[in-house]
Amino acid sequence: MIIKEDTIREILRLNGEYLYHREGQELEFKEQFNLAGLADYFRDFAAFSNNRGGYLVFGVKDSPRVPNGMNEKSIELFQKIDPEKITGYLLELFSSDIRWDQADVVIDGNTFGIFRIYEADSKPVIAKKDEGKDQTLKNGDIYYRYGGRTQKIQYAELETIINKRVEQNNSQWLDLMSKIGRAGPQNAAILDTERALIEKDNAKILVMDEELAGKIKFIKEGHFTEKEGAPTLKLIGDVVPIDKVEVIKKVKENLIKEYPLSAMELAQAVKEELPSSSQSKVWRIIKDNGMKTNSDYSVYNFRNKKQEDEYNENGTVPSVTPNIFNHKAIDFIVKILRVEEG
Repeated sequence: MIIKEDTIREILRLNGEYLYHREGQELEFKEQFNLAGLADYFRDFAAFSNNRGGYLVFGVKDSPRVPNGMNEKSIELFQKIDPEKITGYLLELFSSDIRWDQADVVIDGNTFGIFRIYEADSKPVIAKKDEGKDQTLKNGDIYYRYGGRTQKIQYAELETIINKRVEQNNSQWLDLMSKIGRAGPQNAAILDTERALIEKDNAKILVMDEELAGKIKFIKEGHFTEKEGAPTLKLIGDVVPIDKVEVIKKVKENLIKEYPLSAMELAQAVKEELPSSSQSKVWRIIKDNGMKTNSDYSVYNFRNKKQEDEYNENGTVPSVTPNIFNHKAIDFIVKILRVEEG
């Protein structure tokens, strides 16, 4: 679990009857979780992202701060959160990706809801539209987490973010130019996976169909195995040999066509096929049959390339990474349920 229970226990540590820790740049408390407050929570998400990241904790009474836990309604609502939908809302509301994790933790019989928000890779995170009661979020606003409060960013912090972004951009260009210099411009080409082509000088060396570009595999020398029915490339224009290729890779993956169903949509589709089914039965079958890690039925819908690279390298999956499913998963689950029902 990305959100460690020991960390939450420390955040909720008592000093007598009340909490030891106060709200700050990396910590915000809420008494209950309420769907009507999503715009307010998302405002905090953006503020934490524009600073150093932080934790949003539900289940703490205000004035004085007492960790009573969430009530039953809040627990139910919090546990029903669809990470895929929340991520979709955030992408609609803000200019940059906001990375976050979610967990509910039981401490001394009380249940607390936790959002962990990470520092943004690309700042500033800017609101793209008005949202919420009384326009809690306003188009064009940049929110920042100060000591114990979320508010619109001030000049000094915004200037720091802009200067850092300029420095990062300059550093990336210098690194790229250095690599091209070592390879020699006559040997350098650009592979742009977003536009599905390789370019050298003013020529388009290789053009791939957009759908095929998303399926292309890079094969290590000596490991090629030809498979019957494997995709082939249609070459348009000239293909010329080069000694070295400098790659600028813009990753853009769209798995929705192949795996169009969220977990909730999968459960609903199963129920339409078999009215006697339930969500709990569907979740059990998914778990018992390892469907989340079987690409015949499902894949992880990672929020960014970094998460996918970490998974490919060491198998680590962020706790709230959603799975998306295909229609074969419906048939598989329905078949098992019918066997169980005899």
